Amino acid sequence: MRILIDDLIIQLIQIQRGKNWIGVNFQQQLKSLTEKAFYHQENSMHSIAEIISHLITWRKETIIKIKTGKGSITDDHPSNWQSNEALKSIGKYQLLRNYEASLTELVALLKSKNDSFLDETYFDTDFKGYYSYSFVMKGMIHHDLYHLGQIGLIIKLMNMNNDYQP
Repeated sequence: MRILIDDLIIQLIQIQRGKNWIGVNFQQQLKSLTEKAFYHQENSMHSIAEIISHLITWRKETIIKIKTGKGSITDDHPSNWQSNEALKSIGKYQLLRNYEASLTELVALLKSKNDSFLDETYFDTDFKGYYSYSFVMKGMIHHDLYHLGQIGLIIKLMNMNNDYQP
């Protein structure tokens, strides 16, 4: 049975490109950003590029947890919060392709599971303990929503300071 897994998949996709109660999704926020706006840092905050890279890192980490039963990185890992300079060498469009590819891979992996999978456990290297896959999947949704809000605030600040040009 896959009622819960399918619901998680729907939520992950809706946050990225669906109709949400909050009225916005990642695709809407990201589609009109110029290269300059994508890498812009407002008041020492993370850039949108840094946030997207951070989200890719933790999505890939979740995929590893699902495949192996064990996490591989902690919050202080070098791939987490890469610098704007490093990310500029990758480029906005490649980062966005990597971001979409990480969602596609996670969804495909989840489609191969049934609801009982969510009660199975993995070892989390960051939290140093065993947790259910339900914990990490709900955490991924919370994490995405948190950073979607953060991106919205960055765009709002850029608009207020006339740094945003769609």
